[in-house]
Order: sequence, then C-alpha cells, then structure tokens
Amino acid sequence: MKCFSIFKDKYKGRGQRSAPELKGQEKHQFSGSDRVTKSSCSSTSSPRGIPKLYEEKGHNLRVFSFSELKRATSDFNRLLKIGEGGFGSVFKGSIKPVDGNGDPILVAIKRLNKDALQGHKEWLTEVQFLGVVDHPNLVKLIGYCAVDGERGIQRLLVYEYMPNRSLEAHLFNKAYDPVPWKTRLEIALGAAQGLSYLHEELEVQVIYRDFKCSNVLLDENFKPKLSDFGLAREGPVAGDTHVSTAVMGTHGYAAPDYIETGHLTAKSDVWSFGVVLYEILTGRRSLARHRPKTEQKLLEWVKNYPHDSKKFDTIMDPRLEGQYSINAARKIAKLADHCLRKSSKDRPPMSQVVERLKEIIQSSDEEQEEHEPNEVNAVEVSENDSAEHQEETNQSGSTELWRKRMEHLAKLGEHVEDSSRRRFMIQHQLRANVST
Repeated sequence: MKCFSIFKDKYKGRGQRSAPELKGQEKHQFSGSDRVTKSSCSSTSSPRGIPKLYEEKGHNLRVFSFSELKRATSDFNRLLKIGEGGFGSVFKGSIKPVDGNGDPILVAIKRLNKDALQGHKEWLTEVQFLGVVDHPNLVKLIGYCAVDGERGIQRLLVYEYMPNRSLEAHLFNKAYDPVPWKTRLEIALGAAQGLSYLHEELEVQVIYRDFKCSNVLLDENFKPKLSDFGLAREGPVAGDTHVSTAVMGTHGYAAPDYIETGHLTAKSDVWSFGVVLYEILTGRRSLARHRPKTEQKLLEWVKNYPHDSKKFDTIMDPRLEGQYSINAARKIAKLADHCLRKSSKDRPPMSQVVERLKEIIQSSDEEQEEHEPNEVNAVEVSENDSAEHQEETNQSGSTELWRKRMEHLAKLGEHVEDSSRRRFMIQHQLRANVST
C-alpha cells in the first residue's frame, strides 16, 4: 500500500548547490508540531530535530558534480545497473578518494528518475536522515549531487557499495546459494540492532517506516545494513503518542493499525520486523500470488503451524535441508509472534528484540557445540574399542588368526593354479586346431 505525496520544490537557482537546505514548508516533513495527536501527558520541550542535527553533521557528506558521477558509471551504462525501485535506478561505480590519492572506491549511485513517484522530497529526506545517523548496521551515505541545469533537475545519492546485494535476493532468488541458518540469525540480529539504534539511541527518534528484505543490504561478509531512508520520519515529540501521516510503505509489511488509522509509531517498524523474521524462517515472501490461495499470505499460512506444534517444521525453508536448530527456530517464531501482536502497545521494543535474538543465537551455538564433542567422543570410543579388540585378538587368538590367514593364502594359491590350468588347456586346444 503506497500513497505518495509529491513535493513541489521552489528552487530558483541553477547549477550545483553546496548543500541541500531545509527552508519553509520543507521543514514540516521533519518537525512533529503539525502531525501528532496529543496524549494526556503534558508536552515538554522537544529535543533537536533532524534539521538541527543535519546542520551539525551534514558537512561530512561529499558534494559531487553530475559529470563526476557520469564518469563514475561510464555515463550510467546499463551493464553497471544493479537495481531499480520507486526512486530510480542504482548503478555500480567508482570514485576517487577525497584527497585524490589512492585506489578508486567502489560505490552505489542512485539516480532519481524524472518521472518517479518518489521525488525530491524523498531524496531530501534520505540526505537529511543518512547525513545524521551513524551505525554499523545502517548503510553509509558518502555524498550526493543536486543540479538544476538547462537539461533539467538531477538528484543522485552516492552510497557505500554492498557487494552481496539484498537479503531479498538471497532468500527468494534461486540463482543464489541458500543462506545458512547461522547467517540468517546474524542477519536478523544486525537488522534489529539497526532499528533499535534508530528508535532508542539517537537524540530524536527515527521511524524507518519501510523495513523489508529488499532494504536489508549485505556487505562482503553478509553483515546487514538498512538502506533507503526516503520514507523515514521523526517519531512523536515528548508527550505525544504517535505521528499522524499518510499511509506509506510496502504492502505486506505495513502494520495493520498504521494502515487503518495513519497513526505511525516505532511499533510499526516492530511489526514489519516480525514479518521479515517469518520470511527468514520460511524462505517465502510475505505475499506470493503464485502459491495456492491458502498459502499466498505468509502470516495467515504460518498460523496453521504454531511454534509449539508438532508440525511446526512444515514452515521451515526447504533450502536449509534440515541444517538448523529446531529449538532456535521455534524461539524465533515465538519472537516473531510477539512482534506481530495486534495491539502495538503489546509489541516489544526493538532493544528487547535484540536481547532476545542474542539469547537465541547463544543457545543455538551451545546446542551445536554439545553435539560436536559427542561426535568426537564417539569416534574416540570407536577407535579405543577397536584397539582393545585388536589387542585381545593378538593375545588370545593369534593361533586362530594365523590359521585363517594361511587358509586364505591357500585359497588364493588354488585360484591361481586353477587359472593357470585353464590358460594351459586353452593354449593347448588352440595349438591342436592350428596343426589340423
């Protein structure tokens, strides 16, 4: 479900700007003053919002010229295209380091389509939020390009390059190898840590609003990083319960309470995280039109196989080929159910989700370690039994063993003798035939 409001920017100047600025009505999309419903609590002074924080940190972003990014992508060569979405196309490219020295840096360059549904407003939102946040599980924005020239408006973003694409590609595209169980757990944990940082560790709360597998990118070590902040919003200010906004996001991931009321909270992200947990377990999309009608909606299908039922393993991704901890899988499903509770107030905060995931991963690792020593011990016992048996044989049955060996050699001798006799008879017959 998407409802995009296109922002009509009023920039008059041409050429490249030194930095994108928030002026006039642009500030409304970040401030909470005109889009919240008051709670019964008294409102206190709001912390500094994204605009103020961006003024402090935005200078860390590089400002690129359009010609630089054309060169970086070989004039946006289609062979370098690595993705496409509502915003536009994404290209793999290489740029020079800031000081101009050293090897080129691989980057991902996202270019706004001129007729894209997500326009300048979403581009600006992403610059502002990614210019402020800093966390290992959030994709790094290196810089941007904003040009209003004779050939039209150009809006581009330059990110760190993520070589393993997205979690979506690895879960649902059969061209990729299946993601191992432990890696899936670590990806879930890293994504949860990114959301927890946005919700609870910044001066201002950030609601991501578009958490889904395609927005979880993977680096060379499969470390997850959240990307695409075009729909992100500041959370409610002190004393307010939620942000009232147009419903935006992706069908199948958006929380039902948000869809029905337009009331956005951090718990909306928690719901989306619960959906992705089930996608990680099952290897199925939240919505799959090609499946039988009863299996098209993932959350309705998994209800038939609760985490504590005997048939729970029915939902597990067959590409795992049974290589997972069933106990850990049940715990993940139970955690997902908590994230998917109907009432947003009953869903856990992401910090609790992070701690629970850490506990599940630890117990899963311990369970694996318990099995591995047993296998080693079994090998050692087998070897010991074999050695003891051999020793007993040498001591009490050496005569019998010698007799069996001699009988075996005798049989071999008889076999050789029979074979020689047969060869001799054949040769003798051949000679007789020749002489006649």
